[in-house]
Amino acid sequence: MGFLSIILDATTAIDQSVSLTPAPEAKMNLFDLTLKGGIVMIPIGLLSIIAIFIFFERYFVIRKAGKEDKNFMSRIRNYIHGGKIDSALDLCKTTDTPSARMIEKGITRLGRPMGDVLVAIENVGNIEISRLEKGFPLVATAAAAAPMLGFLGTVTGMVRAFFDMSNAGAALDMSVLSKGIYEALVTTVAGLIVGIIALFAYNYLVSMVNNVVNKMEARTMDFMDLLNEPI
Repeated sequence: MGFLSIILDATTAIDQSVSLTPAPEAKMNLFDLTLKGGIVMIPIGLLSIIAIFIFFERYFVIRKAGKEDKNFMSRIRNYIHGGKIDSALDLCKTTDTPSARMIEKGITRLGRPMGDVLVAIENVGNIEISRLEKGFPLVATAAAAAPMLGFLGTVTGMVRAFFDMSNAGAALDMSVLSKGIYEALVTTVAGLIVGIIALFAYNYLVSMVNNVVNKMEARTMDFMDLLNEPI
């Protein structure tokens, strides 16, 4: 009897330890977490796609616009001082940069007052800057609108949680509130992530454009000085 009681006690202890062993934790991937954000995640996702597309498209365009031939202005100077205006124009046309297009416009205005030449160059420069900044308002909108949409999802999620809680009555448990709480938290996180990334992307693109503008202004001054140089 003593040996049998020991076996029964051991079996009971094993059963208790098995019953106390925690169940495997449920794992959730990013896709499942996104779905729990509700319908508000759709516009947030669209904003993220738009911001990413515009960033990379503008990045390569602005980077290309910022590349310059170091010998460009010296060749222009030699052509103009040598009376080879057509060669200078051909060089500007084959050089695909905003600065080259500005110089080309200035060359076509040779013989007119210096003020007219400078105004013509500045007008082309303004057009080039507008082209470089194409799509910037959409990136800025994504940076501002994504967090607001996230907060909207927070409000709608909490409304849903309280609505489910009121309908649950005495059968209330955390599973009833989980859908609304998930929606509230997931949309907030998603909106903040998209907004922060879009804000950094916008500021980085603006800094790239500013660098190109500085180069354009430098080339403009070089060209105006060139026209005042003695031949």
